[in-house]
Amino acid sequence: MWHLSPSSSQPLYQQVIDLIEQAIMNGQLAPGERLPSERKMSVLLQVNRSTIIHALNELTDRGVIIRKIGSGSFVNPDKWGLQTHPLMNWQPLKSAYAQFPKDDYILQVQHLRKESVEQQRPIKDMATGDLASNLLPDLNLTDLPVKELLSLEQDDETTQLGLYSFRQAVQEHMKQRLGLSVDLSEILITTGTQQALFLISQTLLKPGDRIGVEAPSSFYRLPIFQAAGLRICALPMDEHGVTLQGLKELVEKHPINMVFLNPLFQNPTGSCMDNKRKQQILKYCHHYQIPMIEDDACSMLSFSSDINITPIKAYDHHQQVIYMGSLSKYMGKNIRAGWIIAPRAIITQLAHIRQQIDGGLSVLPQLLAEHYLRHQFNQHCKDLKQQLSAKATQLSQWLQAYHTEHVSFTPPQGGLYCYATFHEDKLKDMPKILQSWLSQNITIAKGEEFGGKAGEIRFNFSHF
Repeated sequence: MWHLSPSSSQPLYQQVIDLIEQAIMNGQLAPGERLPSERKMSVLLQVNRSTIIHALNELTDRGVIIRKIGSGSFVNPDKWGLQTHPLMNWQPLKSAYAQFPKDDYILQVQHLRKESVEQQRPIKDMATGDLASNLLPDLNLTDLPVKELLSLEQDDETTQLGLYSFRQAVQEHMKQRLGLSVDLSEILITTGTQQALFLISQTLLKPGDRIGVEAPSSFYRLPIFQAAGLRICALPMDEHGVTLQGLKELVEKHPINMVFLNPLFQNPTGSCMDNKRKQQILKYCHHYQIPMIEDDACSMLSFSSDINITPIKAYDHHQQVIYMGSLSKYMGKNIRAGWIIAPRAIITQLAHIRQQIDGGLSVLPQLLAEHYLRHQFNQHCKDLKQQLSAKATQLSQWLQAYHTEHVSFTPPQGGLYCYATFHEDKLKDMPKILQSWLSQNITIAKGEEFGGKAGEIRFNFSHF
């Protein structure tokens, strides 16, 4: 984590401040943890010691860290993970929803996107997390009369849990395609993963609770956890996802209230967890009574039948796992349709909280999603996998042909993402290469946006 971004235009001391704050938010530095000495930090970050002292003094003044004479500097254990800045009581969410500073590159990407819309000029926007629009299905609108739609929205069960026929379609989808038998009372329809995470954080967790999150992970992009006052602890990963040893070491160091995993075609790394590891992690969490949240965004987009896409939830015999599913990676982000699978008592709690907050769900997206699952999913998913596999191959060939000396990567096995890392001795070339890609209308996402290290980048190859 001790790397400053070579492309940042901020003063060095401010970059050090941002780096330490982001590491605390991401869980790479835990509450109460000792920071490296001033001398060691200056060596790691390759800046003057006076710069480090300036940054630490400001963080101390704000109460982010505590400095003890003769002992060193420590993360303030009483502050994290609430907000990093003092706030008025009526403004608790503003800091959380603006916690990720936008560097020059991100601003350039946003400008390029705006230009492409205004000038109707296509770009290879591999920085986005969404499926390319030309790969989306042609959705068939419902023939139901408007009056019948309105009557469906007034039904109590539809309001609380979601459209009955859509929940049936989800039940059949889970059984036929993922081998998971689920009772209808254990399914809650949501408007997608973000609503599911919001409900879980508001219902099952409380401010100050520690959660284990993959590092890197798309969860770091979401301000939901910070807004709920949760403390994020980083779960170490290898090429196959979260490691059992890393989980053990984290649990031994800190009490963890919940673990969040994206085990299949993880965002951003694209990694896939094998079945043995899924069961080992599940067994360990059961032993220590740690609830698990499984996010399944695109497990059906496997390029090979050799990859087992069985969810962790399928091995759960102790009601340990809450499963989140969504169709946004298949149908597009504008069709807000997803689901939570959990024990009936949990579903009842989540439904009650949701109803208190927004009163219910729109029926039309559910009808579109139901029709897609029943009548379009199989063929569209088959076509989608073929096209994505071809695009992943093309991206791999492009990287190998032009950038082997700069980056290393593992060819994708499925999903939407390819993760690459700049070689240590080529980090200085990264800003120049990113600018070169921008001039070719090519964008990527930096790994730092996901809690990753400097020099790591993510490609969404569906846009290649």
